Amino acid sequence: MQLGAQTYTIRAYTQSERDLARALKKVRAIGYQTIQLSAVGPIAPKRIKELCDDNGLAVVLTHTPEPRFLNDLSAVIDEHLMYGCKYVGLGGMNEKYRSQEGLDDFEEDFAPVMQQLKAAGLKFMYHNHAFEFVKFADGRPMMEHLLGRFSPDLMGVTADTYWLQVGGVDVVQWLKAHREWLPCVHLKDLAMAGNEPRMAPVLEGNMNFEGILAELKQNGVTEHILVEQDTCYESPFVCLKKSYRNIRKLGY
Repeated sequence: MQLGAQTYTIRAYTQSERDLARALKKVRAIGYQTIQLSAVGPIAPKRIKELCDDNGLAVVLTHTPEPRFLNDLSAVIDEHLMYGCKYVGLGGMNEKYRSQEGLDDFEEDFAPVMQQLKAAGLKFMYHNHAFEFVKFADGRPMMEHLLGRFSPDLMGVTADTYWLQVGGVDVVQWLKAHREWLPCVHLKDLAMAGNEPRMAPVLEGNMNFEGILAELKQNGVTEHILVEQDTCYESPFVCLKKSYRNIRKLGY
């Protein structure tokens, strides 16, 4: 199980080639050796790969814009093979799909995508937020309806610990019950500022990360744990460093 960083955390520093080079150098200096590539500016994929190689960072997961899955899949596949990156992620579900009827359309649109990725030796990954835990008329959350349409060999879930918590589930138990879906997991903590919930570096909030990490370590499926903090209340590099330090202290 490898500990990596999600570049969405540092997206303000990855929009030009020069800034990306600086940012990757800082990420590697913290100690990370793997990254998820997300929210990077208009930089040629080959150049991104060169910058990652220059800094000793391997791309293990991406967030790829929805239109590219549906309209540019051949290039997406080629890029991921060039990166040496098996996991091809969708960062969130378009609002048009977020209903029982919408899931029919999602399946129609994305099942062929998943099949083509699998044929290329890659895997489609779906990243959750909290809305997937809204219950449909039958009392089951949307996430269970989504997972019921696909098999874990076609689709994985990049489970986001913060959004699982906000969605109202027992995070450790949910991860345990769905372990076969979880080759990649986002680590993100939840702290309180007065009555306001805030994202926080891992192990600096209130979530049970000792239990979360123990479950992921022993599940036999999770390959990559990736630190992500969408909103930082100090330098995002400081946040990444705090999370790295705290996770390493626990032996992961």
